[in-house]
Amino acid sequence: MLWRKFLKFDGPTWLVALALYSSWALLIWYATRLPWWFVAPVGAYLVAWHFSLQHEAIHAFRGVPAAVRFAVVFPPIGLWFPYPLYRKSHTTHHRDVHLTVPGLDTESYYVRRSEWASMGKLRRGLAVANQTMAGRLILGPFLRLWTLAVRETRRVAGGDPSHLPHWAIHAVTLAGLFWYISGVCHFPWWQYCLLVAYPGFGLGLLRAFTEHRAAEDSQERTAAVESNVVFGLLFLYNNLHVVHHLKPTMPWYEIPRYYRQNRAALLADNGNFVYRGYAELAARYGFKPVFSPIHPLL
Repeated sequence: MLWRKFLKFDGPTWLVALALYSSWALLIWYATRLPWWFVAPVGAYLVAWHFSLQHEAIHAFRGVPAAVRFAVVFPPIGLWFPYPLYRKSHTTHHRDVHLTVPGLDTESYYVRRSEWASMGKLRRGLAVANQTMAGRLILGPFLRLWTLAVRETRRVAGGDPSHLPHWAIHAVTLAGLFWYISGVCHFPWWQYCLLVAYPGFGLGLLRAFTEHRAAEDSQERTAAVESNVVFGLLFLYNNLHVVHHLKPTMPWYEIPRYYRQNRAALLADNGNFVYRGYAELAARYGFKPVFSPIHPLL
């Protein structure tokens, strides 16, 4: 009875939120007394974990009112993107008929042939590098932020100021965040950006490294990466992404069991688009593009 109530109110997700924020606050509190090689990976893990929690709040975490759900995931410890804009963009991504199609899928890493033809050597080189795991971890955050800055600037220049209030609130929230990081904990804000936020963003992008591919059949566009519990918890089991796109409102803690019970059928439907973990991906695509940036079907 107690376990059912615990699940009804998304107890596992509350435990993740509690562990995440308390660990983050403690890490920043002691950051100046800890070696950088400890702060960086732990901080990056927590930031990427926070991205996963925000993703969970978009789809699941339905055992609490929407306002509470929003408040839990709103703090921008990853710095880069206002949560309301991420929620809007990611909702568009889940129109599976448009998955991977540049200009329609907001999270596509493909470009159209016409765009490729207009790109210079540097942009082409960066686009190809971004399809390697090393490139996604190191260059991915910068390229994602650059694209975001260009799109938001063009939006305002085109006469659409609708996102500006979100950015204004984001700026105020960041000021409060940096007050705690630097003013209270004396951890230089620029070190937080370089040691924690940037690598955390890159680690968060690891999940999306090859979770989608271009395919005629929309069911064959979404992968599964069968990883260990460290990455499973980090991504709240959205590494088993084929389940998430099939049942997007399924809570993260139900995904592993569903995948185990239905693995054969899921892989039959997605064209056996599966990897045996991130070590396999690193060995195969650490410095080799996982696919060409040019969308092959357009």
